[in-house]
Amino acid sequence: MKILLVTHRYPPHTGGVETHVREIAVRLDAKGHDVTVLSADATANINRQNVDDGVLVQRYRSARPGNAFYIAPQLVKAVRQSDADVVHAHNYHAFPLLFAALGVTGQQFVVTTHYHGESNNDIRNALLELYRPLGRWAIRRADDVIAVSDWERQQLQADFGVDATVIPNGLNKDRFANATPEPNAEPYLLCVGRLEEYKGIQYAIRALSELPEYELLIAGRGPYMEALKRIASEEGVADRVTFLGYVADDRLPGLYAGATAYVTLSAVESYGMTVAEALTAGTPCVVRESGALTDWADRDGCVGVDSMAPAAIATTVREAINCDVDAATVPDWDDIVERIVARYD
Repeated sequence: MKILLVTHRYPPHTGGVETHVREIAVRLDAKGHDVTVLSADATANINRQNVDDGVLVQRYRSARPGNAFYIAPQLVKAVRQSDADVVHAHNYHAFPLLFAALGVTGQQFVVTTHYHGESNNDIRNALLELYRPLGRWAIRRADDVIAVSDWERQQLQADFGVDATVIPNGLNKDRFANATPEPNAEPYLLCVGRLEEYKGIQYAIRALSELPEYELLIAGRGPYMEALKRIASEEGVADRVTFLGYVADDRLPGLYAGATAYVTLSAVESYGMTVAEALTAGTPCVVRESGALTDWADRDGCVGVDSMAPAAIATTVREAINCDVDAATVPDWDDIVERIVARYD
């Protein structure tokens, strides 16, 4: 089967959608399918065309207002000229999905929306509202729509009247299971992710005043770092907050395994990949009851919190650390690709 995957970005760029697309691309190739990726992330530092683990990756330049949307209308022609059996586009929140919808002719058209209903700032939300009629048309043009969580499925039904099939993100479970805990002088809580205000790490920092026995390790980079450092100083907990910056892939499983609890308080998510990683490493999780993270609150090893007050978060942390963790329900990528191919068929 010839499969064309269309996305806004592809590794070495990092992110949930980027990881998702690469994981399914290389596994589809390994199963004998002819896979090509079209992405809208061409820069002077990345080859316009390369082969990644057997997958042909073709990159196009795009306009990126606010480092978002990835407007690359040349994708319409690229999709239209392809001889793919299936065109599988990703990410409602960027324009390549729309251009894929405009380009498909006789190919089967599949969409994985990674939809979270809103963005993380007012300007992007206003632009997304203007985009909604086009986005609705693009989604409804699909022969099949895939959501990565039940929460997302419900949002797609409410916002667009679309019935989606839930196929979640997978995980390289062997990478996280039985990881050797990273040693630390004091017990620590862990946050992992891009440092943006909507990720809610500031609430974890403020909760440290109620959790004097713990340090907080923060893995990730982003524009909100200086603000987070200022908050830690204002709260008088700067000596118990460590900013790790970028963490290499081979270190991350040990960080999860060594944490007393993993804490994610993001306001906007369509799945929650880091929760799956933490659970597979055997670490209990505190999740904000917002967006798709609400789906995790019912899992063994996860406890939800709906208040961002320090005392509420601290109480939830103490509840979570006494939970039994069961990672059996976290799917691996091979299972996910089997389910996606079944939808293609």
